[in-house]
Amino acid sequence: MSIEARTFADEHWGLAPLLTRREDLSSTFEDLLSVDAVDELVSERGVRTPFARMAKNGSLTARENFTDSGGFGAEVTDQLDSAGILAAFADGHTLVLQGLHRLWPPLIHFAGELVRDLGHPVQVNSYITPASSRGFDPHYDVHDVFVLQISGEKRWILHPPVHQHPLSHQPWSDRKDDVAAMARTTPTIDTVLREGDSLYVPRGWIHSAQALGDTSIHLTVGMSAFTRYDLLHHLVSTFAEDARFRSPLPVGIDLTDADAVAPHVRALLADLVSALDENDAPVNREHAVADRVGRRFTEVTRPAPVRPLATIGSMAALSANSVVGWRPGLHARIVDADDAVTVTTRTKSVRLPAVCASAVHQLHSGKDCVVGELSGLDTDDALVVVRRLLREGIVVPRSSPVPPTD
Repeated sequence: MSIEARTFADEHWGLAPLLTRREDLSSTFEDLLSVDAVDELVSERGVRTPFARMAKNGSLTARENFTDSGGFGAEVTDQLDSAGILAAFADGHTLVLQGLHRLWPPLIHFAGELVRDLGHPVQVNSYITPASSRGFDPHYDVHDVFVLQISGEKRWILHPPVHQHPLSHQPWSDRKDDVAAMARTTPTIDTVLREGDSLYVPRGWIHSAQALGDTSIHLTVGMSAFTRYDLLHHLVSTFAEDARFRSPLPVGIDLTDADAVAPHVRALLADLVSALDENDAPVNREHAVADRVGRRFTEVTRPAPVRPLATIGSMAALSANSVVGWRPGLHARIVDADDAVTVTTRTKSVRLPAVCASAVHQLHSGKDCVVGELSGLDTDDALVVVRRLLREGIVVPRSSPVPPTD
């Protein structure tokens, strides 16, 4: 039976797997990817490595076996070769299409919505496995995943972590023996996913999969969760502005002698406690850490794409009745000043007259806005401001213009 989002967040996120059957969902995944879509991506879209790889029995397939030049006018040498993929696939090699949240429109929109729901970065790969073939050995990932079974059947075997909540620099290959030993024990989950089924696998959980019968296609939706360690990392970085923590260790110290280093570690911890207790340091550091984490989040996520030609057309046809909205997924810092309001995104900073502040905040709320109804601006000024924000990719056209009223 499907569960509420709050229950998933409290009882499964980062903690325990969750199996959901097709009959418990209100919809399936046909709108995200299909067998025909995979064929189209491989044969007609000019996909290049590293957006694809192949593997068999846990080993990667040599790239030259499934890529080739695109021919006249597209002489790049690493485009997918559909005939090469056919031969390798028939020989039991699994095809992995990577970064589909950047390639395939339904998954671009799906990933964007999921980022907004989860608050963490998302990626989408697809695994296309020949009948009765295994792609990779038992392993764990350093990110959480949702497995969405698109077609065929695949048997999934899950074992508990040997290293809970692994960080990105703590891959399963560092613990091969422990992983292999755990994989020989009784599994926590041993199940077959069929079309429309899904499985949540927290990072660190050991898993392997094998296609059954016909070709199996599934999506792996990876979620790279920000962690408490990330907060700690950014907290420590705020101390770079404090001279106490930039001072050198003594001349002549033996850094290979733990007893010689230990007193300096204890002194450092004491200074950290003292620094955290000083004046308004806790509040200031909280804001500094939040700002750093926010900047990192915007670096690794992307807003919804814009349509350049359609936007140019909307700018030309813009009227008081046109409807626009903030570009989905675009993170920005808005600063009000006496003489201006500034919108700063990951890639640019746009400065507008202070009279535009209310309109900018109205747009930033995420609600669709009628141009002629923007707060604090007359129609002519609103048209100028919206054209500028459309040009900069900060707002986007939302729908057909609202019919004029009598």
